[in-house]
Amino acid sequence: MILAGGQGSRLRPYTDDRPKPMVEIPGTGTPIIGHQLVWLAEEGVTDVVVSCGHLAEVLQDWLKAADLPVDVRTVVETEPLGRGGGLKYAAAQLPRPDKAWYATNGDIWTRFSLRDMADFHTERDAVATLALARPRIPWGPCRRMGSGMSRTSSSRRRRSTRSMRGVYVFSPEFAGLLPERGDHERTTFPHLARELRLAGFPIPQGAYWRAIDTAKDLTEAAKELAALGR
Repeated sequence: MILAGGQGSRLRPYTDDRPKPMVEIPGTGTPIIGHQLVWLAEEGVTDVVVSCGHLAEVLQDWLKAADLPVDVRTVVETEPLGRGGGLKYAAAQLPRPDKAWYATNGDIWTRFSLRDMADFHTERDAVATLALARPRIPWGPCRRMGSGMSRTSSSRRRRSTRSMRGVYVFSPEFAGLLPERGDHERTTFPHLARELRLAGFPIPQGAYWRAIDTAKDLTEAAKELAALGR
């Protein structure tokens, strides 16, 4: 699942006429979501649900016209349900609800092994596994324990060695634990952490990751991808 419903206000004016995942990374001719779909296909993903909201029709039109490496269906959130509620709403459209599934924020560009992350998730019998990496960013701090299980905190002041990077693996029962409305990071994740069913997967050092939040991020991503020869 790709979570693509945000308004992307910090990336204006690029998002005045398109959702954030449809913003092109300079020099590539491809929107953020296009890079994500290629990565997912390379990692063995065959079906993708895209959760849409802001200017959904622009994203839907592009998906219909593009030559995609995976099968894609879209789900449009017609009223604000919060991050957890929106995730639950879209999860109802997963083609294989009895199987574990990946989710990724629609505004990141990354490359690392999802297969390794899925194996990590299975080995720890987790219900949810979060991709974690350094350096610390000012949201989503996690304290990772030796077993690979994680504690989470909503405090922005708390120091942390690793932070959530917007990529997840969820077991089938996760969707049933999500709120109908509200934020799963304040409800479902803390519940799983207390039960030691929330795991933190450390993204390998040197793996590429970039959140596209501002115009500066677009410029930096273009430079980094050029250096990587992509």
